[in-house]
Amino acid sequence: MNLLEKIDKTNLPKHLAIIMDGNGRWAKKQGFLRAFGHESGTKSVKKIIEASALLGIECLTLYAFSTENWNRPKLEVETLMRVLINALKKELVTLQENNIKLNAIGNLDLLPKTAQKQLREVMNLTQNNNRMTLTLALSYGSREEIVNAVKIISDKVKNNIISIDSIDDSIINEHLYTQNLPEVDLLIRTSGEHRISNFLLWQIAYAELYFTDILWPDFKDQDLYEAILSYQKRERRFGKTSEQIK
Repeated sequence: MNLLEKIDKTNLPKHLAIIMDGNGRWAKKQGFLRAFGHESGTKSVKKIIEASALLGIECLTLYAFSTENWNRPKLEVETLMRVLINALKKELVTLQENNIKLNAIGNLDLLPKTAQKQLREVMNLTQNNNRMTLTLALSYGSREEIVNAVKIISDKVKNNIISIDSIDDSIINEHLYTQNLPEVDLLIRTSGEHRISNFLLWQIAYAELYFTDILWPDFKDQDLYEAILSYQKRERRFGKTSEQIK
């Protein structure tokens, strides 16, 4: 029995998030420039999108570019933007064939105009697809997202649109970039790093975390299945006891 056949389709993470890490190190290990790693990483993106859709996962969120990534060398940032634009153009067919809707979160206004235009185009063309929602976190930082939400909510309180006493989890959720997405069930990080790196801090409150040493360009569908199987072996208690869950 292969790994795919072992997966319980009735116990899948509804929302899977992935920190795609290790492109640069993968390239360096092979004697190439970091740019080659980023370009090679798009192949894994395609495979994981298709594998997730095949499994029946409803929401897949990929950490593609953080607010901190703007501090990288100018040439690398330009390369990442070029890779993004080319990938959006190239993978539109894949999204349409697999009935996948493209979504994006983050401070998108900071992206180059060409990237913004290409992103909007693909999002518009796929907006009616309903098999899976693919969200790209671009120019994204969770702390910035939360600060932005606090500012908007504070302004609404100031203008008597909402009251302080009405502020709860749902109100905060409504003002996050991910307002239309469920909370994350499983977070995967590749490359051997064991940190969250300012990614979906609010949304992963009860997520299962899965870390692997595999560098992103080497992460394939079988590795995704391993992560899903690990997830399915865990007992998700959400603060309750094992006895209460049973």
